[in-house]
Amino acid sequence: MSFRLEDKLFVRKDAALDFKKFIYKKSAKEIYKPRIVESLYFENSNLQMYTDSIEGMVPRKKIRIRNYPGQKDNCYNLEVKISSVEGRFKKKEKITDDKNTYYKKFGILDKQYGTCFPKITINYTRAYYQLNDVRITIDNDIIYKKYLSEYMYKDQEIVIELKTTIHKNLDEFIKEFPMQRTRFSKYCNGIKKLNYK
Repeated sequence: MSFRLEDKLFVRKDAALDFKKFIYKKSAKEIYKPRIVESLYFENSNLQMYTDSIEGMVPRKKIRIRNYPGQKDNCYNLEVKISSVEGRFKKKEKITDDKNTYYKKFGILDKQYGTCFPKITINYTRAYYQLNDVRITIDNDIIYKKYLSEYMYKDQEIVIELKTTIHKNLDEFIKEFPMQRTRFSKYCNGIKKLNYK
């Protein structure tokens, strides 16, 4: 199990180009071509994962099935993001199309949250960069959509995520960035924007 540090920054859509210029000046390198990411989030009937995230409770989880539409090697991954007292880590398992269909129909049983069913889909375009030992991702064109519904919300913000090992001091690193640091979850934002809460 490998713990990691994560932090998020908010950038207005019209400031994205300035941010890219900023990280290029710092010698950041593009490590992958931008691609579309699609995540289907699961939740119990009480929206307990949402509530725990909003309240900052630990331990807490987010459960999702992620894939990359349009990619030649597109596959489904069951991902469980866990926030604990010790830190954050992610469990990831590649699943078959049949397993993906099964989970969508019958839900995912979790020891902490019980049976969780599909709640919302989040799509966005992600760009990937590396700056020293910090990975930077830039997510734009974010769309939240209720599962099995046409109801959706298009977010005008851009989300920047910084990820590194638990041994790195992100506080000092983030001081270099001329953007606001914020606590943010796409899943929680999607739940609010789609009027579940």
